[in-house]
Amino acid sequence: MPERKPEPSFFKRFSRRALRLDSWLDNAVYVSGQKLRAAIEWGSDFSHRFQVAGWRRLLVEIGCEALTLGTAGLIVGLMLAQPIMKQIGDDWLHRADIAVTFEDRYGNVVGQRGIRSNDSVALADMPDYVIKAVLATEDRRFYDHFGIDIIGTIRAVTVNSQASGVVQGGSSITQQLAKNLFLSNQRTLERKIREAYLALWLEGHLSKDEILKLYLDRAYMGGGAFGIEAAAQYYFGKSVRDVSLAEAAMLAGLFKAPTKYAPTNNLAAARGRANQVLSNLVDAGFMTEGQVSGARRNPATPVDRAREKAPDYYLDWAYGEIADMADDGGLGDESVFVVRTALDPAIQSAAENALESMLRQYGSDYNAHQGAIVIMDTDGAVRAMVGGRDYSQSQFNRATDALRQPGSSFKPFVYTTALMNGFTPKSIVVDSPVCIKNWCPQNFGHSFSGPVTLLQAITRSINVIPVKLSLALSKNAVDGRRMIIDTAHTMGIETDLKESWALPIGVEAVDLLEMTGAYGVFASGGHKAPPHAATEIRSARGDLLYRFDATTETPIVIDPKIISDMNGMLNSVVENGTGKKAQLPGIKVAGKTGTTNSYRDAWFMGFTGNFVGGVWYGNDNFQPSNKMTGGTLPAMTWQQVMTVAHQGADLRPIPGVAPFPPEQQPKKGEPPPQTVDGTPPPPPMVPQALARNATLVLHDIGVMIDSASAALPPAPAKSAALPRRSTIE
Repeated sequence: MPERKPEPSFFKRFSRRALRLDSWLDNAVYVSGQKLRAAIEWGSDFSHRFQVAGWRRLLVEIGCEALTLGTAGLIVGLMLAQPIMKQIGDDWLHRADIAVTFEDRYGNVVGQRGIRSNDSVALADMPDYVIKAVLATEDRRFYDHFGIDIIGTIRAVTVNSQASGVVQGGSSITQQLAKNLFLSNQRTLERKIREAYLALWLEGHLSKDEILKLYLDRAYMGGGAFGIEAAAQYYFGKSVRDVSLAEAAMLAGLFKAPTKYAPTNNLAAARGRANQVLSNLVDAGFMTEGQVSGARRNPATPVDRAREKAPDYYLDWAYGEIADMADDGGLGDESVFVVRTALDPAIQSAAENALESMLRQYGSDYNAHQGAIVIMDTDGAVRAMVGGRDYSQSQFNRATDALRQPGSSFKPFVYTTALMNGFTPKSIVVDSPVCIKNWCPQNFGHSFSGPVTLLQAITRSINVIPVKLSLALSKNAVDGRRMIIDTAHTMGIETDLKESWALPIGVEAVDLLEMTGAYGVFASGGHKAPPHAATEIRSARGDLLYRFDATTETPIVIDPKIISDMNGMLNSVVENGTGKKAQLPGIKVAGKTGTTNSYRDAWFMGFTGNFVGGVWYGNDNFQPSNKMTGGTLPAMTWQQVMTVAHQGADLRPIPGVAPFPPEQQPKKGEPPPQTVDGTPPPPPMVPQALARNATLVLHDIGVMIDSASAALPPAPAKSAALPRRSTIE
């Protein structure tokens, strides 16, 4: 029997299999390499067929780079557009449909905003030349492009460059509708990118006729009119169904610049624009010169509305308030509302007249050309709002949208924070030079008073004291500034405030409306005073949807004892300090003036037991005024408006401030006296000794200032830059 061979060991079997695997891998890699090489050679041979040289190669290179950059741009643009695209819900069209009828506090209709769907006019019912006039001027290729008219944009750029001005617009009607529905008017690259993507989105969800109809219904056309039907009614007293060719041309000229070309504002400019629209009709081939010649010879004449004056700044702001409530779902599924507002026609008229008369009388002397006023109840119900000198000239609301430095009118938030942390109105702080790094705040008169009480410091609007208080509020100065910011936000300031060294003297910009609301906390005894227009909202059927409830919407946010002390200090500002021109004889007044560097902004924020008011004067282009302070025009304007506001009012005391004796108060139904001459001077303020804890705090301030001064570099040479100085009042 043959001898049986022994079985290979596990190690030998594993080695053989590993060698076979290695051989297979080597072969596979070799074969794959050969195939890949062959494929590359084939691809190279194939690409050689398309090889170009000379100028053709330059075009190819440019095209490839453009494709690469264009793809990258589309990706970046899509990323920027995502936030706004996510905000578009299924009810976006419903949210754009709201219409509001506004009533004043007495129930009288004072205006309307928005578009009533049942009042709009179908495209088929509009005259053919109305549609053609709009398309010829705004978007001639509207029915041919995909939402973005590239050819039209190139043509507009060419025409405008030849005319050295804006003759044609580059945005399509779809892009303009996207901006009107979803975006703001900010001229930024991000907004244009979002506008382009939203235009494509609209084109994918609506037909061309639906887009055009929405555009004609929602565009703002001046005079508080939204949509071409409302504009026809406002300017010509008739429906758009009945307008003539000349009137249609004037309406079509309003879409891009309703303020500039409104016929009630500048008839000559409106007729010139209408003539350009008629030329556009001919250039676009929509009409012949013979067809438009009659309209050229007989231009449109608007209805005379010189005697009509609506509180447009107030209504624009109130409409935004209602739109926000509707967007948040607080008004249910309704889209047509009747809103009872807190608007008081007498106070509104007084505010408008006071602003205009002051600027006419003193504007050129002070080199101040704009102003704004807000008057409200102590619970935040806004009685009057003036957002500028002339709504027909500028719809920009300086009371709600302009961020300006408040100067010393911000200091009450610093003093309130100090009182909340152990200080009292009688606490003494030394008014002396102080530098923090390279910043050295200066008092308004470039002098120092030595030891003063907080009451004296705020009365005389000393700058150094609030800065020292910000240091004393915490051993970490940054924490002190944060405490001040928290107080301001708690009281109603909504704008983000930076933790700058100069924060305590009012360098961080805020708007007038939020400042007035924050001062409402003083007037209400510590309660929140959210500025609001609507006191009651009803549906078109009369169903109650909302009513302002002070018990739930005005909680206590600052200790009433702190508010009482602050009100006494602010009353001293008016009776003894920088706010004397705001005095109302027989009525206690408290408030604070504010003036910024180079006299760019002048404020007066004041209140009585009945009303709170804020006044701002300045220039839109930030030009300095001619040494106008908050104690001049702003205080004078405040006094003039409040004189009217208090006529017939049941006078209420300021929390914490004793009222005048009965014999010094005006009788009910009689206006307060127009002069403050003869008012007896108040008793002088006597500095009081500090409590031990306050002394320790001020000792810490001295240590911090010494440390900061020691860390400063040596005194600069004469040619070196000097430390920055701030002289905000």
